[in-house]
Amino acid sequence: MQVEKTALPGVLILTPARHGDARGFFSESWNRARMEAAGLHYDFVQDNHSLSMQAGTLRGLHFQAPPHAQAKLVRCGRGCLFDVAVDIRAGSPTYGRWVGVELSFENGRQLLVPAGFLHGFVTRAPETEIVYKCSDYYAPECDGAVRWDDPDIGIDWGLGETAPVLSDKDAAAPFLRDLGEVFCWQGED
Repeated sequence: MQVEKTALPGVLILTPARHGDARGFFSESWNRARMEAAGLHYDFVQDNHSLSMQAGTLRGLHFQAPPHAQAKLVRCGRGCLFDVAVDIRAGSPTYGRWVGVELSFENGRQLLVPAGFLHGFVTRAPETEIVYKCSDYYAPECDGAVRWDDPDIGIDWGLGETAPVLSDKDAAAPFLRDLGEVFCWQGED
């Protein structure tokens, strides 16, 4: 498995090896022993699978607050998406900064998003499937979101003038400046 650092410490791009032949390919999307050998110690407890029917469907920016904060390992099962992580750890040198990575069925890349980061994505192809592991169970009382178009974050979603397909929740999410302190940077970067 190839592990690439991003501009945000802790947010990593993982690209599993694919072993292919005339039938297709085989790939390990997660192997705890290999990840621990690489210094990644995550105990994933829940897998989620999402389907977005239209290109331009935007989900996010989401987080789950303590005591049920979640790290996520995100991959694309079918289609293509632009996956984004935003640092919202108060006091972090990279607070409010974002990174985005194209994940597709073809490239097999995955994005590891630690707790303390917003997560969101926009689909680039119709019928895109997103599959992701979470390090804690979903807890609705800890569910939160920040506006996808927050000007203080300034994510370039690659939409041009096209309006994204949004849920009511995402369309009404607050700006980061109105969120308050949810996560604190521990000086680990």
